[in-house]
Amino acid sequence: MTASTLASAPPRTATRRPTISPRRAGWIRRAPLLPALIFLIIVTQLPFVATLVISFLRWNALDPHDRGWAGFSNYKAVFTDSRLRESVLTTIILTVSVVLISLAIGLGIALLLDRAFFGRGIVRTLMIAPFLVVPVAAALLFKHGIYNPVYGLFNGTLTGFWHTFGLGNNPPQPDILTVHPKIAVEAELIWQWTPFMMLILLAGLQSRPGDAIEAAHIDGASPWQVFRYLTLPHLRQYLELGGLLGSIYIVQNFDAVFTITSGGLGTANLPYTIYQTFFQAHDYGQASAAGVIVVIASIIIATFALRVVSSLLRNEVKS
Repeated sequence: MTASTLASAPPRTATRRPTISPRRAGWIRRAPLLPALIFLIIVTQLPFVATLVISFLRWNALDPHDRGWAGFSNYKAVFTDSRLRESVLTTIILTVSVVLISLAIGLGIALLLDRAFFGRGIVRTLMIAPFLVVPVAAALLFKHGIYNPVYGLFNGTLTGFWHTFGLGNNPPQPDILTVHPKIAVEAELIWQWTPFMMLILLAGLQSRPGDAIEAAHIDGASPWQVFRYLTLPHLRQYLELGGLLGSIYIVQNFDAVFTITSGGLGTANLPYTIYQTFFQAHDYGQASAAGVIVVIASIIIATFALRVVSSLLRNEVKS
């Protein structure tokens, strides 16, 4: 091929790929997720919308002819009815006490498990076990295996202690479910949720900056000073996260109240009262209104939990 032929040949043009608009590219990336999104909307959002609509209706199955628009009267009844108002107060007391005590005990256990000792892996696994128990099974275990006044572990231990130290022939046999029903429910929930708090706080302890802790020890700081001025501030967000996540689930707790006390003796929280209103009183409108209130409260708590999680992730990225 001569130079004149090369000069007269037309220049080759590069083949261009068809350009895709950013909007279309976004839809292409999201297309595989659409079936899951549609399924999630059908399973979760449509029932909630139906519950929201029913909450504004006057609908009692015992009086099928008196059905119609009720406005906000069902929501007003939730806060004015003494039974529902008491259940709201019980829910708050139950949630606050269980979360705070679980965090305190979980922090103590996390501090112990953060130390190196023989068999630490086995101990960690055993400490997580209560959280893995089915909630109904855990409630039954406490009701019959621990609280039973005849053959329960609590009274059996008390009797053995009484006879061992020669305190008399008639040891006390308290019926905990009758004398202290709220404490009985709280103790079961604390037993089950303490491992969850321990896991979160243990993760926080293992993310501490080791050089700062070592420098504090070299400077002569006591273990209490290290915990107060370094460990506790570092765990603040983990404590918040554990408290918020625990509150989300304990606010909605139904298994322990239903199984241990059946809502009696002032232990009926809002989810159990919703169950009574719906399945026993058959007042669908009022039960739906109470359910919407529980969902709104859970969403509010979850919003704060997500903010804490996002702040933790941002800190991890920065570090």
